[in-house]
Amino acid sequence: MQKLKVIYEDNHIIVVEKPVNIPSQGDKTGDIDMITIIKDYLKEKYNKPGNVYLGLVHRLDRPVGGVMVFAKTSKAAARLSEQVREKNFKKTYLVVVNGKMREEKRQFRRLSTKK
Repeated sequence: MQKLKVIYEDNHIIVVEKPVNIPSQGDKTGDIDMITIIKDYLKEKYNKPGNVYLGLVHRLDRPVGGVMVFAKTSKAAARLSEQVREKNFKKTYLVVVNGKMREEKRQFRRLSTKK
């Protein structure tokens, strides 16, 4: 099982760190993804023999690492999805660059989905 860094967990949500180059959800490559990793973690931790519910609330692209929130119940998934739609779910992005960028490429603006 892939090592999972859990930042927060309660009965409704689980917040984890997604490593770089791991997809948020399964794709055509068949590579291990965050949903599979977290489901395996929940099965093992809570000794669940069958399938476990896990709702994908938002995604991060494969090459991006960062914090992700997943719903452990359908009710939590619905509420979190509504918060994303209503733009109450705040996401902040930080870019780390290795090397020197040319001057014309340095024009970044702070991005946030919160109004």
